Amino acid sequence: QVQLVESGGGLVQPGGSLRLSCTASGLDFSASIMSWYRQTPGNERESVAMIDSVDRSRKTYADSVKGRFTISRDNAKNTLYLQMNNLKPEDTAVYYCKANIPKTYWGQGTQVTVSS
Repeated sequence: QVQLVESGGGLVQPGGSLRLSCTASGLDFSASIMSWYRQTPGNERESVAMIDSVDRSRKTYADSVKGRFTISRDNAKNTLYLQMNNLKPEDTAVYYCKANIPKTYWGQGTQVTVSS
């Protein structure tokens, strides 16, 4: 069956960095449009970044993370990444990866907490 497993979350101070990973199995990863979302308690899940399946240079970002976050993928490793720099307390959330092929699959999420 399809599995998306996120890792790399944790506690970091404001201004710090983290790199999230999402390893996929059971699907054609190279054919999947991959995205990162995040969610805080009481709020809807919001899109953070997206990377195309065919054109890996085609990426989109939420305005709130532009210039700080970078999405990338390694199709040979079936892995999606999110490099997060200059983290802010408002980046605190559970981060999820999503695959669209075009059926949608979600990972279980990884907690990111930005606090001093």
